[in-house]
Amino acid sequence: MKFWEVLKVAFASLRGNKLRSSLTVLGIVIGIFSIISISTVITMLQNSISEGLSQLGKNTFQIQKFPAMQQGRLSDKIRNRKNLTIEEYYRLREMLDEAKLVGAEQWQFGKLFKSQYDETNANIQLAGATPEAMLTNDWQVADGRSINADDMDRNRRVCVLGVDVARKLFPRVDPLGQEVKVDGMRLDVIGVLVTRGAMFGQSRDGFVVTPLSTFQAKYGKTSRSVNITVMAHSPVTYNRTIDAAIGHMRTIRKVAPGEENDFDIFSNESLISQVGQITQYVRLGAIVIAFIALLAAGVGIMNIMLVSVTERTREIGIRKAIGAKKRNILFQFLVEAVTLCQFGGIIGIVLGLGAGNLAGKALNAAPAVPLDWVLAGIGLCVLVGVGFGTYPAWKAANLDPIEALRYE
Repeated sequence: MKFWEVLKVAFASLRGNKLRSSLTVLGIVIGIFSIISISTVITMLQNSISEGLSQLGKNTFQIQKFPAMQQGRLSDKIRNRKNLTIEEYYRLREMLDEAKLVGAEQWQFGKLFKSQYDETNANIQLAGATPEAMLTNDWQVADGRSINADDMDRNRRVCVLGVDVARKLFPRVDPLGQEVKVDGMRLDVIGVLVTRGAMFGQSRDGFVVTPLSTFQAKYGKTSRSVNITVMAHSPVTYNRTIDAAIGHMRTIRKVAPGEENDFDIFSNESLISQVGQITQYVRLGAIVIAFIALLAAGVGIMNIMLVSVTERTREIGIRKAIGAKKRNILFQFLVEAVTLCQFGGIIGIVLGLGAGNLAGKALNAAPAVPLDWVLAGIGLCVLVGVGFGTYPAWKAANLDPIEALRYE
């Protein structure tokens, strides 16, 4: 019996039992849908993180007080860490010969900026940064100039605006040379940054940068911990530079041998890795749901195939009487089981991709198709079909042709 004829007979059998087939297919659809929809959303988020969450420049990492992403409650040991100071930054910059650039930054959040034309909401971030930090953070200037060493040395009251702040405060005029106020401090605008775009629907251009010396003159050196950003010369020296920076920071902060670091290393790669660790639990939940649904569907497939064998006992007897071999009967029923599973799997994949992309779109993530999980879904359907269809197929193949012909 040719393969296409086998498929034709299989589809005819499934059409003949529409209700029973539909209920069986439903379990497959739910199982595959849960895996594909969750995997699609996770893939979209991970792609957005890879493309949009790269806060640092290439070959760059950051030394900071706390972990970049915190899972659960911080331990008392981490929570009681000492702030990183500007003095520690200067010492590291002198010691770290392996680095191309070493910069420092400090932040104040929830600030309200004013100009003679308008004012922002009290949700703007203010960064104090060294000239090197402008480069290590990949803060590129679109108009005007960046912060330089002279601004740092002279504590100049100047600033560079993010695009959102510039548009809000100076809607119809050129921001360059204008003045803004924050917490009573007047700053001259010397530049406007290149837009950094949005991530998950939230703009990343709502911040202002001023020289770190000016920032600390206003808010104090110890108001917040300093973040130290380090750029390696190349990808080849990147890990070596991280190791060297960790060693120097342990010496500077007098961390005893054998004790844990009292600071954290943050990089684009570590952030993406941490997000992956979080999302793996969501994916695991989807897999558990899918396993339960596919197990129930598999039992349903076995039942429907056993009923089918009983209903077609006489047909099997006739086919055996005219020369059909055991392997022909076995193959026929296995194809029916796999076809049933694949039909449900295709529906589940299509619905899962649609639902996943709709959910991801609500988070402003770019559309994605998790090909690895689509292929895994198809493979699972084949596995379920073969696993739960083998016994009914074996039973059909081993029917006695004489007894089968007598079956009414």
